[in-house]
Amino acid sequence: MRRPGTHIPRDSVHHPVFARFYARMSVTADLKGGVAERRDELLAGLSGRVIEVGAGNGLNFSHYPGAVSEVVAIEPERSLRQLAVRAALRAEVPVDVVPGTAEALPVKSEAFDAAVASLVLCTVRDLPRALAEIKRVLRPGGELRFFEHTLASGRTLATAQRVVDRTFWPPLFGGCHTARDTVAAIEAAGFEVGVYRRFHIPDGGVRLPSSPCVLGVARRSAVVDRAA
Repeated sequence: MRRPGTHIPRDSVHHPVFARFYARMSVTADLKGGVAERRDELLAGLSGRVIEVGAGNGLNFSHYPGAVSEVVAIEPERSLRQLAVRAALRAEVPVDVVPGTAEALPVKSEAFDAAVASLVLCTVRDLPRALAEIKRVLRPGGELRFFEHTLASGRTLATAQRVVDRTFWPPLFGGCHTARDTVAAIEAAGFEVGVYRRFHIPDGGVRLPSSPCVLGVARRSAVVDRAA
């Protein structure tokens, strides 16, 4: 299952304080902020083998449809990984939680029918490399399902995102960068972007730098250039 010769750094990402905060906040967001419904939308219709990149505390696991034969869930942060292991035991589909980073996925190439990136691409240190790795492990024609923070469409909030990304936001929130243009990055990585939609979390109230989100699907081309 794992990529031959790949060294897996067990604690290459370690944010214990943020992990405790995220574990509480994410459950509240699912219950009261409508995020659970977004997870259903994100994962609807998936089947076969799936790799989830940055599984966090495993809140997606209970939303996978029964047609999924296996989920390999990658989580680099130790505390969140432990919570994900517990969530995997309660899941209705087989879930294997393993350490690893998005920039060096510890699995074989073209091994998965789909990949899931859920509120993780904002945190990776090298976004182009992470997307290249996701593309590598997908079979030709495989899907990337994404639910991510993204750059705001309005100038005022986008400016605020860029300011906080350069200052206190990433150290405080586990490396999160709110101003990344997620769809543009996915396209630049060579994926064929399909249907996606933008929205805010929460739907109403004060807009935070992390409020703008995008949810959609992209595909690895079914035609693979082996010389590339």
